[in-house]
Amino acid sequence: MKPIPSVPLEMQTFAEDEMRRRAQAFFDLMKQRHSTRDFADRPVPLDVIMRCLETAGRAPSGANQQPWHFVVVTDPAIKHQIRLAAEEEERAFYAGRASEEWLEALAPLGTDADKSFIDRASCLIVIFAQSYGLAEDGSRVKHYYVQESVGIATGFLIAALHNAGLACLTHTPSPMGFLSEILHRPKNERAYINLVVGYPAENAQVPLHALEKKALSEFVTVV
Repeated sequence: MKPIPSVPLEMQTFAEDEMRRRAQAFFDLMKQRHSTRDFADRPVPLDVIMRCLETAGRAPSGANQQPWHFVVVTDPAIKHQIRLAAEEEERAFYAGRASEEWLEALAPLGTDADKSFIDRASCLIVIFAQSYGLAEDGSRVKHYYVQESVGIATGFLIAALHNAGLACLTHTPSPMGFLSEILHRPKNERAYINLVVGYPAENAQVPLHALEKKALSEFVTVV
């Protein structure tokens, strides 16, 4: 096999006791992460958002094609436009598009068609998945493992935002085509998640149901 250009891996390793300490410290941080719909009307520094997005951009992806695009929305008028379009889809969802089983699963979380948090939160980060890329000559470049890659990058972003002291909510109205229209995104991109980001309100609440997490033994098998 022909050698490929490469550079040395730059990565710190630690003694086992330090590994355990760091793993525990990160778990202690992330176990406080919960989605909320209660945001403070307080602007978030844009440079903090951008640094968190740089972290997202370090996520692994299929063939290193990085098939994602992030649109940061802080303009109140555009946020409101997105809210109105989202609520229209959500009303249809709760009025009949969703199955009874789906609605029963959502009931303990108290969700409904009201998306006023879109107006209140400091910003939206609308995440788009690129089904294919575009070469300089305009021809299509096939992308691989798009959903997996964008999902991993989204996880990196959520962890980075929480680490910076920001709350977020993964908002996924269905369908989400209106996001591409409002934000004028190209045809090779499909809205993946509307991530609502901001400082939590002083009285921010989390449904009790959201605290019910599976025990490690329920979701891990060691072979």
